[in-house]
Amino acid sequence: MEKRGAAPPAAGGLGRLFLDFLKFGCFTFGGGWSIVAQMQALYVERQQLLTAEELLDLTSVSRSIPGVMVANVAMMFGCRMAGLAGGIVCVLGLALPPLVLLSVLTFCYTAVRDNPWVMAAMTGVRAAVVPIMISAVTGMVKGAFRVPPCLAVTAVSFALYLFLDVSCVWLVLLGAACGLLISEYLLRKGEKLP
Repeated sequence: MEKRGAAPPAAGGLGRLFLDFLKFGCFTFGGGWSIVAQMQALYVERQQLLTAEELLDLTSVSRSIPGVMVANVAMMFGCRMAGLAGGIVCVLGLALPPLVLLSVLTFCYTAVRDNPWVMAAMTGVRAAVVPIMISAVTGMVKGAFRVPPCLAVTAVSFALYLFLDVSCVWLVLLGAACGLLISEYLLRKGEKLP
């Protein structure tokens, strides 16, 4: 993957990366998909540092390796933009807001756990997260199906996961093998790889 931009995000280097991911960390409700939506808006659409396909690749690899997907995405993106220091800065920026909020909530938990207003607010937050996640998924779908056989790989993977309870690890390996076979087939046909 090549960088599309000539400089780190907004030419701000590590400080800019930290602030971007600090902002993401403040608004990452509902798991990793909301950060993917925020990264798509900032790094794909506005700054054009990534393509939608590159973000999809980062997300796919991040979901395929051990650890929290959102932290893996932050680490991989940061390393891509500014080396190991960039990865560490992105993870720290992302983790700091929830860490502070959880510390405060843990301290105050007994006072708010039975509060109907707090529970009602959390219900609203959960409902508001759904469109954010749908937005991220629809943006990534465009880059996932670059050639028609990818639709078949998706359908087979979905069926194996849903009906036969095949492990995600095997599905990822199957997807990688299918990608290699599809690429080899296209190359032998003399077609350009997407």
